[in-house]
Amino acid sequence: MPTSTIRESEVDVLIIGAGPAGLMCANGLASAGVNVRIIDQRPGKVAAGQADGIQPRTMESYGLLDKFLKQANQLHLAAFYNPGPNGGIERTSRSPDVSVPTARFPFEATLHQGHIERLFLDSMEGHGLRVDRPTVPTSIEVSGEESALKNPHAYPVKVVVTHLDASPGHETEVIHAKFVVGADGAHSWVRKSLGIAMEGEQSDYVWGVVDITPDTDFPDIRNKTAIHSENGSCMIIPREGDVVRLYIQLDNKDVIDPSTGRLKKDGFGPERLLEVAKKSFYPYRISTQSPVDWWTLYQIGQRVASKFSVADRVFIAGDACHTHSPKAGQGMNASMNDTHNLGWKIVQVLRGWADISLLKTYEFERRKYAQDLIAFDKKFSKLFSEKPQSEQRATGVSHAEFHTAFQTFSGFSSGIRVHYEPSAIVDNARQELARNLTIGERVLPQQFVRAADARPYELQDLLPADVRFKILVFTGHDLGPARTLAERLEPALSELTPRDKSVQDVFDILSIVQGKKEEVEYTQVPPMLRSHWSKVLLDDTDLTGKIGGNGYETYGITSSGAIVVVRPDGYVGFVSALDEVERLSLYFKGFMKAL
Repeated sequence: MPTSTIRESEVDVLIIGAGPAGLMCANGLASAGVNVRIIDQRPGKVAAGQADGIQPRTMESYGLLDKFLKQANQLHLAAFYNPGPNGGIERTSRSPDVSVPTARFPFEATLHQGHIERLFLDSMEGHGLRVDRPTVPTSIEVSGEESALKNPHAYPVKVVVTHLDASPGHETEVIHAKFVVGADGAHSWVRKSLGIAMEGEQSDYVWGVVDITPDTDFPDIRNKTAIHSENGSCMIIPREGDVVRLYIQLDNKDVIDPSTGRLKKDGFGPERLLEVAKKSFYPYRISTQSPVDWWTLYQIGQRVASKFSVADRVFIAGDACHTHSPKAGQGMNASMNDTHNLGWKIVQVLRGWADISLLKTYEFERRKYAQDLIAFDKKFSKLFSEKPQSEQRATGVSHAEFHTAFQTFSGFSSGIRVHYEPSAIVDNARQELARNLTIGERVLPQQFVRAADARPYELQDLLPADVRFKILVFTGHDLGPARTLAERLEPALSELTPRDKSVQDVFDILSIVQGKKEEVEYTQVPPMLRSHWSKVLLDDTDLTGKIGGNGYETYGITSSGAIVVVRPDGYVGFVSALDEVERLSLYFKGFMKAL
């Protein structure tokens, strides 16, 4: 008999679950130099199916855009079909898939979840991090000692795991962690182990999903399409290559076991799903000559966890804390945005820059978002799943009603109008100084011209998610107030900077000047407001006259200028006048440590 060996280890952050939420978190933490581990019980990455839609806001955020767009399919147009006069369907209208004027990317993009995960896995490997698999957690314990919980250097969480492919006697490991992130899906072991309840309900709507390479004469097969037919509803989501995903509404009596009220998949495979789809597509035909890539059945459930953290040491994210229907493309996006929100906050605490109380804003912001998401999903799912209006059914869902809802919800479904309420990191007291940069929402895209070489840049690309707060100084045309600001800003920020770091290590400062490229020299801006020659921008057009210009107007900032603070996750957190350094200092001291 081999001798049993229980290994013990310590880690700053342990992530349980290597889906999109877990990988987003792991990649962000690893790129910030955090000691992180990620475990998953699956022996390999996703091979087929699962989530596939990336919304415009997600594309703005994470630094892997170029690689993603090379592989992904883009959805620019949406089509709407309703019952026609001859018993089949007919197209009622077409419209933009994303109808939000401020979208930098006015489209959704679709790509197999396995490919999306691969982007993160490759990036993680560049930082020396791989998923530890197949590994299963078996117990989790959070210390009850208040002193340990308040000390960011303590390891108050103990997780016991089993390595399924370890040699006999070496399977068990005890991991002592400062923080744990449970990103382990809708049936989350972390959530259940900590006794966190899911609040909400299961709807009566049942849908099937199938990924196929279609053989069809349907003219909108490569557009996002909503079909309301007398046979039921169907949604078409074109994927990469020739693949198409079909969401197909099913009759409950065919797939619900009346004795248990649960889904029964026995005897209901992809062939039957396609038979249902064919009836909804009539008079158009649809079939496939290729093997079905993936299929599943699901019953729409809308639930939110009662809390998103325990003692601000163990957090749950993604499907572990909110579940909803997949048709609005929110699941993977909401999940990755959860850990994008959480990751930088953990890094700031681990580095000693921020007080541990900063972590309370994760639940405050993301649980409110999840509740809003569920409210949206209930309305959208109901409209999609109910019978269409017809001559025989005057009370059904009309095209006008559905199309209006589709456009109204676009700001939410695109992720662009996610709004965070006032908190320690969202101070909206001086919103009038930047009327169109809504405090608590993501910074709007806008092209500016670099002063040193007249090269145009998208501002969002100059605000990477590198854990630093971005301080945008809109100087106006007269640089006099900016010079005074520089003198006062340096001591204020130095107070919040560790002795072994420079101000630029903690804060990224960019100046945006009202002026012409032919006239302004970047050296006119005080050094404190331009740590590098590339940090001075002009609100002017490029040499073609086609790119940039009117940035102050777009943001609602006057020639008097303003200070705009952008959080590490790209959301506007604070605005002040150039002479309000005291307010700026108080904002940062509300969650950062004076060092």
